[in-house]
Amino acid sequence: MNDWQSWAAIVVFAGTYALIISEKIHRVGAALGGAGLMLAIGATDDKSAFYSVHSGIDWNVIFLLMGMMMIVGVLKKTGMFEYLAIWSVKRARARPFRVMVMLIVITAVASALLDNVTTVLLIAPVTLLVCERLALPVAPFLIAEVLASNIGGMSTLVGDPPNIIIASRAGLTFNDFLVHLAPLSALLIVVLIAMCRFLFRRSFVYDEDRAAEVMELEEREAIRDPRLLVQGLIVLTLVVAGFVLHPVLHYEPSVVALLGAGLLIALSTAETGEVLAEVEWPTLAFFAGLFIMIGGLIETGVIGEVSKALADAIGDNELGGSMLLLGASAVLSGIIDNIPYVATMAPITSDLVEAMGGDTNHVMWWALAIGADLGGNATAIGASANVVVLGIAERNRTPISFWQFTKYGLVVTAVTVAISAGYVWLRYFALA
Repeated sequence: MNDWQSWAAIVVFAGTYALIISEKIHRVGAALGGAGLMLAIGATDDKSAFYSVHSGIDWNVIFLLMGMMMIVGVLKKTGMFEYLAIWSVKRARARPFRVMVMLIVITAVASALLDNVTTVLLIAPVTLLVCERLALPVAPFLIAEVLASNIGGMSTLVGDPPNIIIASRAGLTFNDFLVHLAPLSALLIVVLIAMCRFLFRRSFVYDEDRAAEVMELEEREAIRDPRLLVQGLIVLTLVVAGFVLHPVLHYEPSVVALLGAGLLIALSTAETGEVLAEVEWPTLAFFAGLFIMIGGLIETGVIGEVSKALADAIGDNELGGSMLLLGASAVLSGIIDNIPYVATMAPITSDLVEAMGGDTNHVMWWALAIGADLGGNATAIGASANVVVLGIAERNRTPISFWQFTKYGLVVTAVTVAISAGYVWLRYFALA
């Protein structure tokens, strides 16, 4: 990493990151500008940026998001989200903290079955309506849900994209993730709920008049198009089944989402133009720019050097290596998106496991998955779900700033990673 392009790539990435943090330039403009500079200095080229599986735009993520945004756009027209908003508020007796707990649990469970990005796309519209009905600030509820989606997504193979990469490289099954990570995920959701009670305590203001109004509403009256709702739910069920059956069908989630979106538009009376207008195009453009920038760091060997240094520090110490891998993954996944980070670390982790003579309980892989998934909560751009929710909030004129998200994300990440380190030590070393 001695050539000028490597250092130039670091400067471009750091400068872009600083602009995103400062919010002096919109994050989409900063990301696309940074991507352009990476191409201009030759840190990456058009073939690597647009066609490479390992160091370019992850089109599976882009088209997964686009397909699910289109499905959500059709479902919006049915009144389903208004129905769910009224139903959830009435079940929680319109008490703000109870509402947050319900949304956190629903998000975590759904993120385990779907991927976490799909979940927040479905839950965010409900949350916006709930907060509007009860005159509550939107940001705390959306932030809590994103944190829950990343924790809940950790529990299964399909819950978070990094898990799919790890499963493919390590030969792990859906049940492996369920047995090893679901108990930890459940524990951390309980911890998250307790932390949210403290972190967002000023947001739980009970408005008796607003609550009474909502409690008198009949949720069934919110459904505007029952036929379209049935069609949408059938397609969404098929899409979810496609996600869950990924190990059997071998269809990428992006393919399943696009098939579902195409089928729903073909069956329904929804105008294609109106559905496309619901797609968060700025969010997709931000991801494209971010992927190209990180691809520049990969192509110039910057991320490889960081990963090798980590491998050298680990050596053959499995306990120390697991803890270092978990902690380093949490830190690095908060700085760069956890998908390209795991894609880079997976082969290095494989070499580490092989050098240690094999890993019967896969502890190194679990350390990588836990660190990457939980580290995604640390900053506003640490995981795909974070970026998507910030885009939705901005579009609905309730923007969440980088630091507004990150000041909570860092605290939750620090606590959950510390608990996870104890879990790894206890389960795989102390009780082994």
